Amino acid sequence: MNFKDNLPIYIQIKEYLCRQIINGKLEPNQRIPSVRNLAAQLTVNVNTIQKALRQMINSGLLVTKRGEGNYVTNDKKLLEKIKKDIIVAEQRKFVQNMKSLGISSGQINLIVANHLK
Repeated sequence: MNFKDNLPIYIQIKEYLCRQIINGKLEPNQRIPSVRNLAAQLTVNVNTIQKALRQMINSGLLVTKRGEGNYVTNDKKLLEKIKKDIIVAEQRKFVQNMKSLGISSGQINLIVANHLK
């Protein structure tokens, strides 16, 4: 994983794991890799992984089973909400980037329409 300098690493890890869940690479009720395995995989400090996972647990996206590890929630409403939140955030970023380039709303609509053809 290539980390960006403008965002804390634990947030980038959280976003990465959220996307893994949303696109089905990590399924509901699936055990995620251990903290140590994730740290080794992503070449980051264990504390950084723990911070990302703690936020995901607090939001309900991950469920901890004592002595077994962390599992993806099976709460379909929460998973849909997380997916919607990610989509809205991506749309917002795209529109802000286009507007910072001086592109009007109408031009943005045309760009998107042409891209989808």
